Amino acid sequence: MAKYTKSTGNIFSDLGASHEEARNLLLRSQLMMEIERYVEREGLIQIEAAKRLGVTQSRLSELKNGHINLFTIDKLVTMLERVGIGVSLRVKKQRAA
Repeated sequence: MAKYTKSTGNIFSDLGASHEEARNLLLRSQLMMEIERYVEREGLIQIEAAKRLGVTQSRLSELKNGHINLFTIDKLVTMLERVGIGVSLRVKKQRAA
């Protein structure tokens, strides 16, 4: 019988990333998914979407292919803001480890 481990709620943490890195990766992945939803919702081809987002088509292709390590939170927020999607941030104190 297979053994299952309960998820922490953050796949990156589950895969062994440090807490800080896992949070950063989770935030970036959420922003990347929002960009992908925007492109799909608008029915755009990559070249048009890239133009609206202020990046090259090859850069957008990297995003769509999940190259998370190539994108900063700052760049992803800028891309979303360019197309009128606001990003807000909530800061909260973490429980002691």
